[in-house]
Amino acid sequence: MNIAFLKNHLLLTLLLISLNSMVTAQTKPAIIPEPVLYTQGEGTFTIDAGTSIVIPQSHTELKPLAEHLNKWIAELNGTTLAIANGSEKSTSTISLLLNPSLNNINNDEGYQLSITKNKVILQARKPAGLFNGLQTFRQLLCQAGNGPQQQQLSLPVVEITDYPRFQWRGLMLDVSRHFFSTDFVKKFIDDMARYKYNVFHWHLTDDQGWRIEIKSLPRLTEVGAWRVPRTGRWWSYTAPQKDEKPTDGGYYTQEEIKEIVAYAAARNITVVPEIDVPGHSLAAIAAYPYLSATGYNYMVNPGSKFYNIDDNTLNPADDRVYAFLEKVMKEVAALFPGQYIHIGGDECTKYFWQRSAVVQDFMKQQGIKTEHELQSYFIKRMEKMVKKYQKKIIGWNEILEGGLAPDATVMSWQGVQGAIEAAKQGHKVILTPDMHTYLDLYQGDPLLEPDTYSMLRLKNSYLWNPVPAGVDSSLVLGGQGNLWTESVPSGKHAEYMTWPRALALAEVFWSPMTKQNWPGFQQKLPAHFKLLDQARINYSTAAFDILAIAKHDTQKQLLVSLETDIDGLAIYYTLDNTNPDTTSLKYTGTPVAIPNGMYQLRAQAFKGSVPAGKLLIAPRTELETRAK
Repeated sequence: MNIAFLKNHLLLTLLLISLNSMVTAQTKPAIIPEPVLYTQGEGTFTIDAGTSIVIPQSHTELKPLAEHLNKWIAELNGTTLAIANGSEKSTSTISLLLNPSLNNINNDEGYQLSITKNKVILQARKPAGLFNGLQTFRQLLCQAGNGPQQQQLSLPVVEITDYPRFQWRGLMLDVSRHFFSTDFVKKFIDDMARYKYNVFHWHLTDDQGWRIEIKSLPRLTEVGAWRVPRTGRWWSYTAPQKDEKPTDGGYYTQEEIKEIVAYAAARNITVVPEIDVPGHSLAAIAAYPYLSATGYNYMVNPGSKFYNIDDNTLNPADDRVYAFLEKVMKEVAALFPGQYIHIGGDECTKYFWQRSAVVQDFMKQQGIKTEHELQSYFIKRMEKMVKKYQKKIIGWNEILEGGLAPDATVMSWQGVQGAIEAAKQGHKVILTPDMHTYLDLYQGDPLLEPDTYSMLRLKNSYLWNPVPAGVDSSLVLGGQGNLWTESVPSGKHAEYMTWPRALALAEVFWSPMTKQNWPGFQQKLPAHFKLLDQARINYSTAAFDILAIAKHDTQKQLLVSLETDIDGLAIYYTLDNTNPDTTSLKYTGTPVAIPNGMYQLRAQAFKGSVPAGKLLIAPRTELETRAK
């Protein structure tokens, strides 16, 4: 194994132990997302072989929740508790209660958790609230110093009243650009549930793959689910070659989809499928060429440049396209019991519509003046189609172009303007601006991170308000983090890109603004890194790494600023090609003037004498490029 990797891992472990000692010194456990009300008492509640989990006789549907809890306890020390139906029969009980009249929480996902020295009572209006309360219980259990060698487990005496700020708390996984197994999708859902997410947005179709079985259109998965294999940098791949076999890909059968939907529902998560139209449709067009205005035969795109080269847009002037979509939506609606189907609507090039005589004639016949209005015509037909199956549509903010469909919900990704415009028209909105929620972006300095594009630091995920200024908050359903996977080829890397930014977003979407606190969130990270380790969830520590920001002053002098997301770290650097330590030059906040002829800047963050992040080696050529 790489010695440098082991050394860095050891140093990070020492750092986390140091930071964790700071958290342990606090009396309050590190709960993410932060509860609405939390009161710490004196003493502990003990779980031992005599403790029982109690559910009311009239609510046997709560037994799966009791079994979830039993599983977590067994994972800690092998103890399996008795599950009793009826009233409490001992002084050491964990009771799960449904209380429809509970009036100190404001919705059905809230809960009240009371832990005394003798018993635990978790109550909520609905099972969803109990499930969320159990996630908090689980975090308390795992942070109380409990371990596999202990016969007894302990919990702090606390009173918690908690409920979510937003009803939509989502994560999106793109399975088109890279296919992920059903086992990984289930694990992704499990990881979401730990932090009270309740919407799994499943991006199932795009130019690089069609991942959902449609039985009435078998070529969608026979052809559209497969592309030629490529490795390297996305968009730099060579296009498919003649007679090259498409062997990379996969899809989910309808039985697998039903299984995943049920799996998610048991964890208080609704699955929202996305069928991305009318753009981003090359995989469908590869299967059925008549769907595009050009009618050409294309192969599924492997990640090579194709925009405005290959026609990836459905033809809105062809009734066969709507007959095709009718079949798709009928089967999709039957598979997903939630109220929404996401229809995409983003980044639809108008290039091929403008050059199609058929499309242009259709626009004249229909009195449609622009291609934006033509897209609006398409989206409105999609809405009517979906309504027949008692579903509502969601689209990316481009569905505003040319006029919004009457009952559409807008998911605003290009900043927040789309949400503002839609809300002004009385439409519900979901905030997912790329500068705060795009999990495929760099988490730290590109010299230290796997290749992608643009940047989203942990701090930027945390420090934002999903309700834009001037927008009626009642129209904001909530927010969502999006993991696009052009540069994410594996499940392990998908986790790395998701966490810990998804920890930050979980708190943004759940906790009231008054409970959101960036310094406090940082203090909670070490405890949750430990929980992620226990759950075998891969995560990034880029927040501890240095980001180098370069610019030129008016005299063309190269200046470099150094920063980390995590507060309280000291930064040391060298300009002589040696590795920095705590005796090196200390960064004071004033940009470093890089002397002419200097080959590279080296910098590292420290907590005391312990390195807190990876060593940054920044060649002068790279810094000069950044300064342009």
